[in-house]
Amino acid sequence: MYLYYPGCALKETGKVYDESIQAVFSHLNIPYQELPDWNCCGATSYMAINELKAFTLAARNLALAEQAMDESGNIEVVTPCNACYLVLNKTQHYMQEYPDIAEKVQNALKAGGLEYQGTVKVRHPIDVMVNDYGLDQLSQKVSRPLSGVKIACYYGCQMVRPYSKFDDQENPVTMDQLMLALGAETVNWSMKTRCCGGSLIGTVKDVGLRLNYILLQEAKRYKADVVATACSLCQFNMECYQDTIGYDFPEI
Repeated sequence: MYLYYPGCALKETGKVYDESIQAVFSHLNIPYQELPDWNCCGATSYMAINELKAFTLAARNLALAEQAMDESGNIEVVTPCNACYLVLNKTQHYMQEYPDIAEKVQNALKAGGLEYQGTVKVRHPIDVMVNDYGLDQLSQKVSRPLSGVKIACYYGCQMVRPYSKFDDQENPVTMDQLMLALGAETVNWSMKTRCCGGSLIGTVKDVGLRLNYILLQEAKRYKADVVATACSLCQFNMECYQDTIGYDFPEI
């Protein structure tokens, strides 16, 4: 049984991503349940303003996951959001590597009646589908193959960096393998881990738009029909700002 941690974005702007992941897991009979009483992981603004508080927010989710341990004793949290995936992993690493941070976070958790033992394994859905479920089984479940669709797989900058747990940091391939199993064709492009700018479109708009323009222009150059991304914010930036990008950069 996997503990599913959607995070804030997937319950609001990324709701379609949340619904899709749950539909796919149900179709594949991958056992999961939503993590009870989860909270924001502390990504983006929290981490930039007060890193310690962000670690505490993330650690609370990890502590809750330990309380929800299944009969086998396995504790695996699956989170589709790349930012959540990064922050939960970062919190684990910092608590292991920096005793002073671990002590402060544990004291905050104890005030809420919790304690984190460090036994949770944080997973990404792509990791689960490719390495646990398996590509052969996955391909057998396909009823409408993506034949004739050329896809540029975009991993973003958080899924494999700085913590590369299931794929290569510079040239990840698991999403490509997944799309090939679905019957699609993938392009071998160099932009698959280049940052889209994240929240820069809301703060330094010109920079954010240009970063997304570069990605879309490169996907177009490779004649991709689709850019597939595992991050709801990356998807939002590249999808929802295309009219603005096309106006500022007419060659797109």
